[in-house]
Amino acid sequence: MGRTLATRLLLGMLWLVHGLPLSVQASIGRALGALLYRLAGSRRRIALRNLELCFPEKPVAEREALAREHFGWLGRSIVERGLLWWAPRERLTKLIHVEGEVDLAERSERPVMWLVPHFMALDVAGASVLLFQKKRGASIYQQQTNPVMDAVIRRGRLRLGNAVIFPRSDSAKPLIREIRQGTGFFNLPDMDFGERDAAFVPFFGVPAATLLAPSRMARLLGMVVQPVIAEMLPGGQGYRVRFLPPWDDFPTDDALADTARMNRWIEERIRENPAQYLWVHKRFKTRPAGEPSLY
Repeated sequence: MGRTLATRLLLGMLWLVHGLPLSVQASIGRALGALLYRLAGSRRRIALRNLELCFPEKPVAEREALAREHFGWLGRSIVERGLLWWAPRERLTKLIHVEGEVDLAERSERPVMWLVPHFMALDVAGASVLLFQKKRGASIYQQQTNPVMDAVIRRGRLRLGNAVIFPRSDSAKPLIREIRQGTGFFNLPDMDFGERDAAFVPFFGVPAATLLAPSRMARLLGMVVQPVIAEMLPGGQGYRVRFLPPWDDFPTDDALADTARMNRWIEERIRENPAQYLWVHKRFKTRPAGEPSLY
């Protein structure tokens, strides 16, 4: 009961602020991020450890400053989630600045996989797929243990257009059936889900359990793979979502090589905007047999 009440209070606060100017929400979010940096000790330590592993060449003070900046963006992503869940479509289309071939899936004769790394504006990229093009979209999501929050997240991700989402715990068959019917797949390829269907592939030089699914699914289903990067802009400027040119030579018949290439590409994008990548996730939690934990 107490947990449900706390969730409802949090959602009520997000609803109350979602109508405020974005610049005001951004200020609230940065303040929340500063508070989280001080209070969320376990997540702060995970972020600092990830930055140490990925940027060992940076001085400690620089990595700490980067972590503080990251928590500012993280706070914004929490506060501004209300915009995606409740704001009118017209407001969102004004705030989201789309670049590139957003309508590729509409024109392609083959199903499209949108390959989207975990930057802070990840859900803005999902909204863009529904707001700025007409092809039906599918994605996989991690069910929340809190049923109230789970229902709000599901409703928020589906409200803007023709879309379907599948729990990660379910069979892949319904998703594959959707893709074979031409539905685009919004794929998040860069989290640690354990060793199942994964391989240890270098990520910033550190072996990281990485799903082989992007390569295998693209090859099995004849998909076009289009990378997408979403970025939060300062203050009230909104968001930028870049639909980049599709990869010409992906997939190949070597899923491991494809996955290594994908990780290298994600590394390059992170180096362009390191503070907005999701550092509070244990990206290196799963270790090869015999290796000690990195956290």
